[in-house]
Amino acid sequence: MGLFTDRAGDPLFSSRRVFLNFLVLVLCSQFAFSVLAMKGALLPQMLELWQISKTQFGILMSIYGIVHNIFYLCLSWAQDRFSPRILIPANMVLGGITTFFLGTTTDFATLCFLFVMLSLWCEGAFWPAVLSAVRKSTSDSNQGKIFGLLEGGRGGIELLQNLLTVGLYTALGYSVLGLELAFMVNAAIMIVLGVVAWFILPRETLLKAGSNTTLANQEVIAGMKTMLRLPEVWLAGIVGFAVYLAYTSMPFFLTYLQDLHALPLIAISIFGIASTSGGRIGMALPSGFLADRFLGGAVGGMRLGLILVVIFGFVMTVLPPTDGFAWPAMAIMTTLAFLFFFMRALYFAPFGEMGLPQRFSGSVIAIAAFVIYLPTSFAYLLWGWLLDNNQGALGYQLMFAVLAVVAGLGGIVAHFLKQRIDGGSSTNIAQKVADLDQALGLHGEEKTLTTLIDQQLEQTEGATSRGASQ
Repeated sequence: MGLFTDRAGDPLFSSRRVFLNFLVLVLCSQFAFSVLAMKGALLPQMLELWQISKTQFGILMSIYGIVHNIFYLCLSWAQDRFSPRILIPANMVLGGITTFFLGTTTDFATLCFLFVMLSLWCEGAFWPAVLSAVRKSTSDSNQGKIFGLLEGGRGGIELLQNLLTVGLYTALGYSVLGLELAFMVNAAIMIVLGVVAWFILPRETLLKAGSNTTLANQEVIAGMKTMLRLPEVWLAGIVGFAVYLAYTSMPFFLTYLQDLHALPLIAISIFGIASTSGGRIGMALPSGFLADRFLGGAVGGMRLGLILVVIFGFVMTVLPPTDGFAWPAMAIMTTLAFLFFFMRALYFAPFGEMGLPQRFSGSVIAIAAFVIYLPTSFAYLLWGWLLDNNQGALGYQLMFAVLAVVAGLGGIVAHFLKQRIDGGSSTNIAQKVADLDQALGLHGEEKTLTTLIDQQLEQTEGATSRGASQ
């Protein structure tokens, strides 16, 4: 069995065109989150640029999270009803325009408005559409691998983004002007990628109803009702929730080093880049392969990762905040960051592993994204409030204790989810889908995104060949 094939010997990508489609998704998905990427390495400088406190930053992130969670729910039906070509390009362009203006203001009310707009364009219908398209880019048994490549690829791009930003910050005499320029560069790239995505991404859906609008709407609604009754969907969402809540603590690893060990900002930024980009590349990239080979799949990988977070989280609560323990603290927090990125690469893989049909995956992933990303509505505010109101070591001890408890609960849920998937959830889901098709009078084989992309390529090449022969 090859590295990029599943247990049945199927390739990860069925053709070069499918790989190109995936590459565009990776680029769009990372540049759309350029602002969020910066906070992992440059939070202290961003607070300086915007002239805000940790609590105000938490408010901005909570606004961002509340808005995108609302739109995840409201627009979930659109994920299966419309093609990625409709849902992704326009949002990239509008998100780029918003990102440009984020680097030009210090007015908190304006920042709140811009964060609402950023969440609308770069989350809303956009992010579930990316996740759904990635899930459909390969077979069910390759889900951990494809999401690992997505997260690892995004990590490589994030590394370049943060190196550029830190380079500008340093070259301009440690001035926040470097961050302003970085916002503008990322904004321009987002707009260009939006245009490219319009020409690359597929134009059709995977619904069996085809061009019958009324039947297509019925198919989407019926599919959502059927899929959302599955316990596996909600268990996977809860596991992802625990992983993402743990991940939201990462920006405050930087303020931990600043507040308790008084490290220089440039040293903290280097630590941030090493732990974030290093974690995404070093752990996210191979996570799907490691989970598939040694841990019985994505759910087994997250179960182990959450158990380790419990252990290291409690270690951080008892670590003395003295100068002599700065290096051990950095080592443990780097390990935690690596665990976060290992698990982040896997938390959408279970929706393929449990056997959800591709034509209904988009709406389910949108609802699951609501559950998984729910911490963005309150976690950053929680951490900021906790640290601002419990000065010194106490605030960080409370943060790591909460982290460990949530990870422990997530690990328990992951164990139950693993049992259900191993117990044959895919057979049960297939029967429910067959019953749905019979009730709606739908016929034919299940379509796949890879087949659709390959067919479009064949049609394009055929038209080109006929034009050349005339």
